[in-house]
Amino acid sequence: MIGICCGGLRPALASLCGVLALAGEVGAGDWPQWRGPEGTGSSAETGLPVIWSESDGIAWKLPLPEWRTSTPAIWVEAVFVSTQKADALLLSRMSKSTGRIDWTRTAVTAKTERMELRKKGPGERKAQRFHETHNMASPSPVTDGERAIVHFGNGELASYDFQGNRQWTRNLQDDHGTYTIWWGHANSPVLHGDLVISACMQDSLEDLGGSSPSYLVAHDKRTGKEKWKTMRKTRAQAEQCDSYVTPLLCPTARGTELIVMGGNQLDAYDPSTGKQVWHLPGLNGNRVITGPTLRKDLVYATIGMRGALVAVRPGAEGELRQSAVAWRCEKSTPDSPSPVCASDLLFMVSDNGIATCLDAESGELRWRERIPGDYRSSPIAAEGRVYFLNMNGLTTVVAASSRFEKLAENRIDALALSVRGTESKRASGDDVTIASPAVSDGRIFLRGRRALYAIGRPFGGK
Repeated sequence: MIGICCGGLRPALASLCGVLALAGEVGAGDWPQWRGPEGTGSSAETGLPVIWSESDGIAWKLPLPEWRTSTPAIWVEAVFVSTQKADALLLSRMSKSTGRIDWTRTAVTAKTERMELRKKGPGERKAQRFHETHNMASPSPVTDGERAIVHFGNGELASYDFQGNRQWTRNLQDDHGTYTIWWGHANSPVLHGDLVISACMQDSLEDLGGSSPSYLVAHDKRTGKEKWKTMRKTRAQAEQCDSYVTPLLCPTARGTELIVMGGNQLDAYDPSTGKQVWHLPGLNGNRVITGPTLRKDLVYATIGMRGALVAVRPGAEGELRQSAVAWRCEKSTPDSPSPVCASDLLFMVSDNGIATCLDAESGELRWRERIPGDYRSSPIAAEGRVYFLNMNGLTTVVAASSRFEKLAENRIDALALSVRGTESKRASGDDVTIASPAVSDGRIFLRGRRALYAIGRPFGGK
């Protein structure tokens, strides 16, 4: 089992986190969910590549149908990816060794509604529309070694066994009402014991006299039966209610907490029952894309719309005061990429390429440097290195050190999509790297919109 979380969790707590987050024994080569075994972007893998290019260091490259921005879920030899082809929402399994597709299943078909990026009018707020940089296949699959569960932006939640047989399906919009998140649902599900937990954080419509509350909901991972549902009330309005963030399972002395960020609020729930444990309101900004991470006894979350990054101690009860914030960083924070910890340091990159290293305990600045490109992908940390993947296929590798040291810049064939551009402005053959990397058995898996790369030595040493 991987017993590391941002390089710093005490072994007992890290083990608890791994056991409770997933049903099976997480292997050293597994990347079973969004941002890895513990949802933090950190890996205990060794032998990862530092230098590669399109012509060197690529074990395999697999073209995929149409486009998507979700991260692969990997268990032993199986690699699961969600994708969208026209109106078909797909789940595929492929071989980690060869890159060959074992099977593809159509979970559902659904039309993707879009509109230009601008402030929505009252009528437009009553249903989701998708932003140009993602689609209904943005949520990442999750697996426990027996099944792969995928959640699509139309609300479809479906479970498949490793042979591709559908075990169950249900639709959260059918069960709980139309999604009203402004720019398209993208929260990935997480597993806790026998439960698969989903988050829906959306425009409440309260200022319009309507009711579209946010909620967390858990289903039995074996049957799809609903086990609990918790309404998530915040003081946010309109787009401030929206959060595209995946919940994070966090070990504490009292047990595992489910950490959720969005609606101008950071809070925690008992993942077994859905009961809220504590909440910290007053983190006022706007919609939230950047997910939280953790190290030892601190949770790090970013206030929406490039607000401050705050460090908060979990394990409390009730409503917390602002004094619960141990420290905050106001400068060059990300809007999209999640932060990552390595050893005693926290690393983040702003959407326009300002990389920052902070002392994880105190928040003191260690360095701040510009690296090439624009960023949506979240960095990963492994083997004393941090990997930053920009939108046009360039990975900047730096030492996970309090002194800035660039180790390599590695490019694959992907061309950038303008931050303010539209899908129609992109040449049909261009690829874009928005999905966050995954790590498994000494390889780094990078996913463009049109291909999946396995970077590293071929298995068997050949």
